[in-house]
Amino acid sequence: MKRSIRLAQAQLNSVVGDFSYNTEKIISYISRAQNTGADIVTFPELAITGYPPEDLLFKTHFIQRNIDALKHITKSVKDIIAVVGFVDKDGCDIYNAAAIIHKKKIRAIYHKMLLPNYGVFDELRYFKSGERPSVFNVNDILFGVNICEDAWHIKGPISRQADKGAGIILTINSSPYHIGKVRERERVIQKNARDNRVFISYTNMVGGQDELVFDGRSMLVDKSGRVIARAKAFEEDLLVNDIVLDDARNKKNPITRKISPLLKETEEVYQALLLGLKDYVEKNGFKKVAIGLSGGIDSALVAALAVDALGKENVIGLFMPSRYSSQRSADDARSLASNLGIRYEVVPIERVFKAYLASLEKLFKGLKSDIAEENLQARIRGNILMALSNKFGWLILTTGNKSEMSTGYATLYGDMAGGFAVIKDVPKTLVYGLSLYRNSVSKVIPISILSKEPTAELKPNQKDSDTLPAYTKLDPILKSYVEDDHDIKKVISGGFSGKDVLKVVAMVDRSEYKRRQSPPGIRITPKAFGRDRRMPITNRFKEF
Repeated sequence: MKRSIRLAQAQLNSVVGDFSYNTEKIISYISRAQNTGADIVTFPELAITGYPPEDLLFKTHFIQRNIDALKHITKSVKDIIAVVGFVDKDGCDIYNAAAIIHKKKIRAIYHKMLLPNYGVFDELRYFKSGERPSVFNVNDILFGVNICEDAWHIKGPISRQADKGAGIILTINSSPYHIGKVRERERVIQKNARDNRVFISYTNMVGGQDELVFDGRSMLVDKSGRVIARAKAFEEDLLVNDIVLDDARNKKNPITRKISPLLKETEEVYQALLLGLKDYVEKNGFKKVAIGLSGGIDSALVAALAVDALGKENVIGLFMPSRYSSQRSADDARSLASNLGIRYEVVPIERVFKAYLASLEKLFKGLKSDIAEENLQARIRGNILMALSNKFGWLILTTGNKSEMSTGYATLYGDMAGGFAVIKDVPKTLVYGLSLYRNSVSKVIPISILSKEPTAELKPNQKDSDTLPAYTKLDPILKSYVEDDHDIKKVISGGFSGKDVLKVVAMVDRSEYKRRQSPPGIRITPKAFGRDRRMPITNRFKEF
């Protein structure tokens, strides 16, 4: 048995359903790995189909195209061993699988044993579970292969593969990002390596897919549980390392190990949002995006992200003032656009607003002005943005944050109108943190925007605090109730006012219908609305 192995980990950004693109990319990385002298190259989970393919897996032709792609890839594999994620088929059953390829032949296939069915995962809907934690002997190398969830269980397949003599476990993954995930992931893999006295190669996907972002950060962990190599965050990468088992001597010129640093939280989230936005726009064939600039912090952050992700020439900012828009907001929106170097247009809504009020005058006669008139303004702006989207093919980026989406402090068919909600899962307090981070790179968001009190400017002297608790109080309450699933008593026990908690919980619960109609947005927390948290709109359950 070989006791010294050169391993290449190909951290790829696949596109769901683009078999030609994914196949050519995999073949290219096989060639690159072969040129480094690698003995083995590993690819992410379902690298051929992209992840997650969701109900495309019910299409027979989709499965066949993926198998045809695997056959094409197989022809490109020479002396190296390639471990490639794909969908295997056996009669009516399909499997989340890894093909072990060597010398232009598929030598073995591993079927994922533990299928996640929580959070964003729904694999029991599609796949049948594998039954064997196999160990493979190919080209005189004894190794185990498993897939993502298989490696998250300490007494799972890895332990049985180690018992069968595997000195290295090749784990292929499509593990999506959320805040804190990389450290959680590394702790699990380190413990598995240490407890089983094996090397673990963890190859992860990178890229954006609808709401999900995959952060990459593939790693190699030694038998003592130490991370000895780590790939880049939020970028494609080829991580190449020598693994010396026992006391063997490496006969090849040694590779210098690369350990890409972990990022600070705000930088990490900013990079996740950039990648999620860039991939959503480009993979869906859009060229330009447009944003309604209010002069506030949310639209400023979204605009900065759009410029950083797509280039200033592909971003349009629109300021749509009403009778309640302040001169400060107009100045701030213009300054932001100037700092970012984007195209800037002003489209006043006063004439349209008057026309609406005139049309509704008879029906509204004798009634006080209230939220109906406020929301008319937001909906006029939404209509203008969508008209421009239709006319010019721009993707409209909405600017609502998680605090607003949680409490329903957003106008359906108004500021929620658009194609992609970039900061939908970003709490308001983090919006400020991300804005300060962006300004630490270069000052593009005016200080005036950062320092002003949040307001929708839909009526005189309006402030968010008229309706909501201060965001420094609101966001921890939302985290406790929405992300941690605490009951009301538990939330209040965290030191919050009972009055505030009851008010916030009621707002969250009655706003589910709005969230169902919001555009998709990038998931950056452990529990995002939609994929993670699925509540019935019609229900009469109350805790109080």
